Amino acid sequence: MSLVAGRGPLGPDRAGWFSAPVAEPIVYVEPHPRRVQAVRDGRVVIDTEDALMVHRAGAALSYVFPVGETADLPTEPEEFAPGYVRVPWDAVDTWLEEGRTLVHYPPNPYHRVDCRPTRRRLRVEVPGGVLVDTDDTVIVFETSLAPRLYVAPTHVRTDLLRRTDTSSYCNYKGYATYWAAGDVQDVAWSYDDPLPETAAISGYFSFDADRCEMSAALPG
Repeated sequence: MSLVAGRGPLGPDRAGWFSAPVAEPIVYVEPHPRRVQAVRDGRVVIDTEDALMVHRAGAALSYVFPVGETADLPTEPEEFAPGYVRVPWDAVDTWLEEGRTLVHYPPNPYHRVDCRPTRRRLRVEVPGGVLVDTDDTVIVFETSLAPRLYVAPTHVRTDLLRRTDTSSYCNYKGYATYWAAGDVQDVAWSYDDPLPETAAISGYFSFDADRCEMSAALPG
């Protein structure tokens, strides 16, 4: 949802500005020339390279398909793409894009994640001790999101952390594991098996600034 979410150019808290006013709300529809497949009851019910992608503020990114390419699945028309229909995400068992199994919604072609080694110092403290104090960090720049620092476990007081039952999924980083420190729940998270574009932070920790005392600074 990078175009229409958060600090994206069509989002509610856009980071930049346009040279002229843009009508709101706005819907952007574009060709999506990737192979999209849907599987239900072990049978492929959609298999096409003719999907369109719809970016709509306040809604998850979605595919729409030419009428007649959606088998007997439930559909609803897309008013801004005549001749195309949307299929509810949960109407099938599995969605795939170019062979990759998808979770929640399609990956966004405008979303990018860059992981760069940096000497920015990160210090994280919770009641009971300092969890991190190092300048050996990786900064993650992710479209529409504020940059975040990640730290290798060798620089973290992992003896003060315990795994919680919380988990989440990101289409660009994968499944996250969450960690508590003392009475502070979910103060940190990590990606044990991240997607290829974020392999540089495999096993690294990041921290929730709202749940700890955290400072980050450029190298002196």
